[in-house]
Amino acid sequence: MSTFAIAGLQLELDHGDNIDAISEEVRGVKRRFPWIDMVLIGELAAFGPKLDKAEPLPGPAEDRFAALARECGLWLIPGSLYERSGGRIFNTTPVINPDGEVIARYRKMYPFLPYERDVAAGDQSIVFDVPGKGRFGVSICYDMWFPETTRTLAWMGAEVILHPVMTNTIDRDVELAMARSSAATNQCYVFDINITGRLGYGRSLVCGPGGEVIHQAGADREIIPVEVDFDYVRRVRERGWQGLGQVLKSYRDGGHAFPQYADGAASAALNRLGELRKPESDGDTQASKTPPATRKTRGD
Repeated sequence: MSTFAIAGLQLELDHGDNIDAISEEVRGVKRRFPWIDMVLIGELAAFGPKLDKAEPLPGPAEDRFAALARECGLWLIPGSLYERSGGRIFNTTPVINPDGEVIARYRKMYPFLPYERDVAAGDQSIVFDVPGKGRFGVSICYDMWFPETTRTLAWMGAEVILHPVMTNTIDRDVELAMARSSAATNQCYVFDINITGRLGYGRSLVCGPGGEVIHQAGADREIIPVEVDFDYVRRVRERGWQGLGQVLKSYRDGGHAFPQYADGAASAALNRLGELRKPESDGDTQASKTPPATRKTRGD
């Protein structure tokens, strides 16, 4: 059979050590849905966005997740952890097989700057195979705002994109549109799994290789078990969704040399945008543009 069952866990989490709570949720999913093959949890689920919880990988938190995967006999993608390595901190997702072995680690390529400060960017796209089933790619939250990240995973053969997120901002609706468009333009499943509670706004989304919505969660805790069908992905890629666009074939055969990807390419338009930093209030921005000699101060 070409099917494979994935449960996205939209969990209500808070700052602090959430691993025991996550473990109970995973055990509960395995008891209730014994046919589940893989569990995916939201970004930074273990501790929330706490840089002081960063640890080397392998490390204690990852070891606890590995033991959980082995206990439950599941593939486990436990969101992400802040990883301390070589004097830097990365936002890293481990991929753990049912034997409790970490077979891959993906470092987020696009930290949410200028807000996710002091987090280094990864530089490698990651795919992995589930033997006899298909190929998976891993992406984290803000990565999806950069279409090249998902297209690279599709180019590497990914048929399912596992995308843990932790979004608690008003742009969640935009992310849902991106998840659907990413699925359609790369003809793959996308599991976009958010956190709820104090850390996230929920509204997780699973969509298919035509961009069709398979399930969209609300704002509360929700368990999302979905069977993916790899034969369906391959048929869509071969024939087009509903017999329409064969997107990946056209991308393969287009032969275009996009100027922005040439060695040493620079954009005068993008260079004019200025420094990557948090926006200031309009008043502060205007004051910063006033020459010091003419800027009014108290007592003038």
